[in-house]
Amino acid sequence: MPEKVVRKLFLGFISIHVLHHAKHKPIYGLWMIEELRRHGYRISAGTLYPILNGMEKDGLLVSVEENVEGKIRKYYRTTVHGEEVLEEAREKAYELFKEMKD
Repeated sequence: MPEKVVRKLFLGFISIHVLHHAKHKPIYGLWMIEELRRHGYRISAGTLYPILNGMEKDGLLVSVEENVEGKIRKYYRTTVHGEEVLEEAREKAYELFKEMKD
């Protein structure tokens, strides 16, 4: 499968990962990059930050800036809308995986 197609599919998975983690605790970019790496995704800041910004513009995430050791860090949490989208994605993923398993 061409790299571009695989990348496009994985970007959706990455967004679901972001929503999942941001629902449970505030996340920030570098932490998310490291968390995704633990799951086998190789993603750069140049890819992740536009995803986070887009999700915020879409009303899925909300951010707050905090000063951490003299640097501004942006923390993201899910919105109510983001949690609703996550639940719908979870249901769709479950159905897909059941179908693929059978």
